Amino acid sequence: MSTPSPPPDQGGPTVLRILLGTQLRRLREANGITRERAGDAIRASSAKISRLELGRVGCKERDVLDLLTLYGVTDEAERAGYRDLATRANARGWWQQHNDVLPSWFEMYLRLEQAAQVIRSFELQFVPGLLQTEEYARSVVLLGHRGSPPDDVDQRVQLRMSRQKMLREPGAPQLWVVIDEAAVSRPYGTPAVMRGQLEHLLEASRWPNVTVQLLPFRAGSHAAAGGPFSILRFAESDLPDIVYLEQLNSAVYLDKRADVEDYSGVWERLVVQALTPRDTRTALAGLIEKF
Repeated sequence: MSTPSPPPDQGGPTVLRILLGTQLRRLREANGITRERAGDAIRASSAKISRLELGRVGCKERDVLDLLTLYGVTDEAERAGYRDLATRANARGWWQQHNDVLPSWFEMYLRLEQAAQVIRSFELQFVPGLLQTEEYARSVVLLGHRGSPPDDVDQRVQLRMSRQKMLREPGAPQLWVVIDEAAVSRPYGTPAVMRGQLEHLLEASRWPNVTVQLLPFRAGSHAAAGGPFSILRFAESDLPDIVYLEQLNSAVYLDKRADVEDYSGVWERLVVQALTPRDTRTALAGLIEKF
């Protein structure tokens, strides 16, 4: 089995980490080795092997080499290829400068978001983080961290602003959002803050890689009764779509085909129920006048 070797400018550490994990899983399964036995080889649990194979944790070079030995990979050139892939997969992300305020459960999402080719997201309460203005983001952050030191609040806001840079860079992902009307009607901050946010949302809806649809109150009950969610798709055929569900102090990541298909079906129904992108821009323009 050959080593996956995408060129240096393809994807980022997250993509490489998932590719490495996928390849190691295939090697393990091809040799009929259990996760428990693989864990013993690197002084870890079977759960750690599972997370490693899903690309959710990094893998030390020494551990990669020990696993390759267990899986019967002895060719030095092939082992060197895996070692290089592990080194690149463990590269630090820009968000790690905000580790003081970054929950560990959210770091994985940032890695996936930066690597995604298509991001589809339904929001019920807030304007999506990737489309928030700095003033609106500060109002949202203060809602949950009112007692935090000013420096912490500043870091959280800056983290959100830094996330957005990828939307305007070469190779930017396609972002498609459906936003419940409640999210753009409920004020966060002053009327000026809301007006600025809606104007930015209207502007962003015209970007070539951004699609915005508003789900109006008049649509009545809708398919996403369970709450907000995101579906991330990657360019690499080895990587499955991933559904992200954020909770108050944790998150759930779903990648089983049945789960992804369920949420994809919900998404397709939401898109039909929501206003078209053109009608959404008309509705946003009307909302701006109210602020």
